[in-house]
Amino acid sequence: MSPIKLPRTLRLDPSDTFVFAPAAEPGEWAVTGSFLFFDADLSALAGKERAAFRSGFVGVRSLGFSTLVVVSEASEAEREEAVEDLARHIHERFGAPDREAARAAAREEIAVAASLCNLPVGSVIAMHRSARDGEIAEEFRTLHQRPPGADPLHGRAFHFVETDEDGPEEQADLVGLVSGASTGTERP
Repeated sequence: MSPIKLPRTLRLDPSDTFVFAPAAEPGEWAVTGSFLFFDADLSALAGKERAAFRSGFVGVRSLGFSTLVVVSEASEAEREEAVEDLARHIHERFGAPDREAARAAAREEIAVAASLCNLPVGSVIAMHRSARDGEIAEEFRTLHQRPPGADPLHGRAFHFVETDEDGPEEQADLVGLVSGASTGTERP
């Protein structure tokens, strides 16, 4: 039997805490979370709600959002804990008629999340969610780490190129430009 793989929320920097309200905690088991938007007026979403709709996975414990998830191994007990966490929210916050109906819905969401994890452990997944013809559409992409040295220009702010051309040297009077701009007057 192959190991269970589920997505976990991944926070590479603090940006999710600024983009989403609320942000998921790093390392939570995650689902796509489209069910959170089924009854929403998608055209009226703005700000953090719009960002959550467009790219937010949902942590099952907090119902917070995360831009990225990472494929992770999970035990059967961890999967069941994720089901129970999500079922609690579905029952208490979203009005499932009873706990068993909430568990069934949570199992379905967890199964969809697991279906995204047919990738090596450690693979990072991003999502783009949109509304098309009255339906919610999800597109996923896998982000791959570049091997060291694969792109020598990646990550550089400047790239200098040597040329053999002999031409007039360009000069700029930066001090004059700044002082002229600050006073609104031209320098002779």
